[in-house]
Amino acid sequence: MVRGVFGFVSLGTSTLYVMIRADLADIPSYVPGRRLNNAVKLSSNEVSFGPLPAAIEAVTEAAKGANRYPDMGAVELRTALAEHLEVALEQVTVGCGSSALCQQLVQATCAQGDEVVFPWRSFEAYPIFAKVAGAVPVAIPLTEQQNHDLDAMAAAITEKTRLIFICNPNNPSGTTITQAQFDEFMAKVPDNVVVGLDEAYFEFNRAEDTPVATEEIQKHANVIGLRTFSKAYGLAGLRIGYAFGNAEVIASMNKVAIPFAVSSVAQAAALASLNAADELMERVEESVEKRVEVAKALGAAPTQANFVWLPGAGAAELAEKFAQQGVVIRAFPEGARISVTDATECERLLEAWGAINAG
Repeated sequence: MVRGVFGFVSLGTSTLYVMIRADLADIPSYVPGRRLNNAVKLSSNEVSFGPLPAAIEAVTEAAKGANRYPDMGAVELRTALAEHLEVALEQVTVGCGSSALCQQLVQATCAQGDEVVFPWRSFEAYPIFAKVAGAVPVAIPLTEQQNHDLDAMAAAITEKTRLIFICNPNNPSGTTITQAQFDEFMAKVPDNVVVGLDEAYFEFNRAEDTPVATEEIQKHANVIGLRTFSKAYGLAGLRIGYAFGNAEVIASMNKVAIPFAVSSVAQAAALASLNAADELMERVEESVEKRVEVAKALGAAPTQANFVWLPGAGAAELAEKFAQQGVVIRAFPEGARISVTDATECERLLEAWGAINAG
């Protein structure tokens, strides 16, 4: 056994001398949604329709200039987003999906040993991002109603807390918090603790009484909104999201970003999609309508996202039964998450559910 600068690594009967952090062994790898050939993939909360026609046209044109670096500042897209969000240009940044922006937010706020508070179960990457930055993940269990326990999250704040994630609607439960709950929570959050309001499923949310990041950043200098083009906009394969809020925090997030992380193709597609928002929302409405039917058929609670959540043990077994019926869902230790897409795929889902229960 040979000691490296950061730890020991053994490979079989031999010892491999490496220059890696020993704590990486404790960091779980992100697990993507399962794929199966010729199966309906309902494991990653993707939309079933492709990019908007305007986005495809923009991608085709942008690809002609792929020999050049993209605009690292994404000025054209950020200008459009700033207008859309009604904020200043310096209050907006873009990244390689909202997940990358979540990681940048951790890196911008946390040093070694600082704490990141988040609900659990929620977005799988929150604890991973914390550990990668050397921060301490503080997971707060959801309530019995599968929602954020904001009282417990506020009580978990210590002098080491630097960042809190609020996922609204929550992934994977699809629940939302009320405006009163958020107001009461923010009254307990110190001004020097950043709150990342993760709205990855914002376009699917029809809850009337819930906080909206564009409004909260006007009231709280320590709130940062996070959204994505991966879900409702159908650009998951191009990896682009955006964050907005306090200009100083946004600038700090840019400092820890990978240069040129957002391709010119992704920027062009996002800009074209943003300009065709009305057409986009017509497509999204199908998922919004079908989720009611799916939730009722599966006995799931109402959801404000493009998926339903079946909490409880046995998710892995259920996922395998669905796979045998040609439908792929996502199993977690705490339950099963099933994406809701369009009428055709939902029909396949319900047929599989019927076959499972008949067996």
